[in-house]
Amino acid sequence: MTEAPDPGFGLYVHWPYCEAICPYCDFNVRRARPVDSARWRAAFAADIAHAARSFAAGRRPLTSIYFGGGTPALMDPGLVAAVIEASRDAFGVAAEAEITIEANPSAAETERFSAFRDAGVNRLSLGVQSLRDDALAFLGRRHSADDARAALARALAVFPRVSFDLIYARPRQTLDDWRTELDAALVLAQGGGHLSLYQLTVEDGTPFGKRAEQGERLAAEEDHAADLYALTQDLAAAAGLPAYEISNHARPGEESRHNSIYWRYGLYVGTGPGAHGRWPGASGRRATEAVRDPAGWLAAVEGDGHGLTLCDELSRRTQAEELLFMGLRLASGISATRFAAITGRAVADVLPAAALAPLRDEELIIYDAAGLRLTARGRPLLNAVVAALIDVLPSC
Repeated sequence: MTEAPDPGFGLYVHWPYCEAICPYCDFNVRRARPVDSARWRAAFAADIAHAARSFAAGRRPLTSIYFGGGTPALMDPGLVAAVIEASRDAFGVAAEAEITIEANPSAAETERFSAFRDAGVNRLSLGVQSLRDDALAFLGRRHSADDARAALARALAVFPRVSFDLIYARPRQTLDDWRTELDAALVLAQGGGHLSLYQLTVEDGTPFGKRAEQGERLAAEEDHAADLYALTQDLAAAAGLPAYEISNHARPGEESRHNSIYWRYGLYVGTGPGAHGRWPGASGRRATEAVRDPAGWLAAVEGDGHGLTLCDELSRRTQAEELLFMGLRLASGISATRFAAITGRAVADVLPAAALAPLRDEELIIYDAAGLRLTARGRPLLNAVVAALIDVLPSC
């Protein structure tokens, strides 16, 4: 098991607006509306500059910038360029930094691809979600399968690195249905080298959640979802896109560098309404969270110089919990050196052998001199395994 000694340092930029809100989405999003780009430009610059001042000795050049949302491809390309420039002024941006923007396969967004590239974006994440028109309608998407293919072709012609997303484990989706759809997606993914494959989850408070409360089944049953997951792993690996994380597949070298910062429990700044961050702190990490309401965030930045509503030191135990949940998502797991660097203690001192034995006996985890990681059998049971590990963590 190998791991880069430094996970990198990232900036997440949250754009809270979408043309339509999907029925499964529980992100901090609002319906698109006219915005004052100059006001947003000034707010992002001020918030990022505040974070740079707060980092003090922890400040170093950014290795990734990620525009997420919401639908950040609805941003004016000039605003995107301004945020990148503000980031360069505040922190510096590494020469080989990964700069990603999320987009949907709509004509309005694909027409901006070249402008985003000129602004400094070098990676696109495209929200395809399905290659079937009936599934797209069910998921509340406004594009067709043909639109998705056209947008992907356009993206590959413009950006050096491209990823796209699909959602599976939909109701009444058979193994054969998914095999056909995934086979087609894996062919398309060869050009970009990265594919995110998420199982549909029904979250409380969403339109799907409200329908589920009335008894409607909106996602595959657990056993069938497990079969779909197993098929996904086999087909993607055979196509040269193995899973490097629970839901993410890539050719070696095409992994998402930004998301890997989260999974390796690195440091990152979050800017924009509701954005989270992990900053350096006295005991290792501080958790930050921004005002969720867009108007409230703008007002806070303009009044206070930043949009934070939370900036708290995390206990060593909380950091260990977060490291376990995030790090075990990776196929490579958590290296022994990384665990010690975050918790201040060796794995064996924090997770005694007796506590690990049941999980090892069930062949759910591998623990050796290199570190801790899930087996192929344990990966679909991530939440249960992490809960079992957290139960035996010391109190501090």
